[in-house]
Amino acid sequence: MDKRLLDILCCPVSKSPVSLLGRAQLEALNSAILAGTVVTTAGATVGTPLAAGLITADGKAIYRIEDDIPVMLADEAIGTTQLASFPA
Repeated sequence: MDKRLLDILCCPVSKSPVSLLGRAQLEALNSAILAGTVVTTAGATVGTPLAAGLITADGKAIYRIEDDIPVMLADEAIGTTQLASFPA
């Protein structure tokens, strides 16, 4: 992802800056997705593992990146509190 774009993106709800998910974070999230236990803030089940994602600075929300385009929709966010052993 372009560094300039990453510098201007923020969470649409909290206005918190975002950064790329780390490898361990992405693996933990995708394991939970494959187990069928991950839902968006709107309550929709996330069925497809993420290739990449953005996480808010406070670590509370994750936004997926599809085809190098961040999906920064509040209803599409994934709350990290539902992930039992999510790395900080």
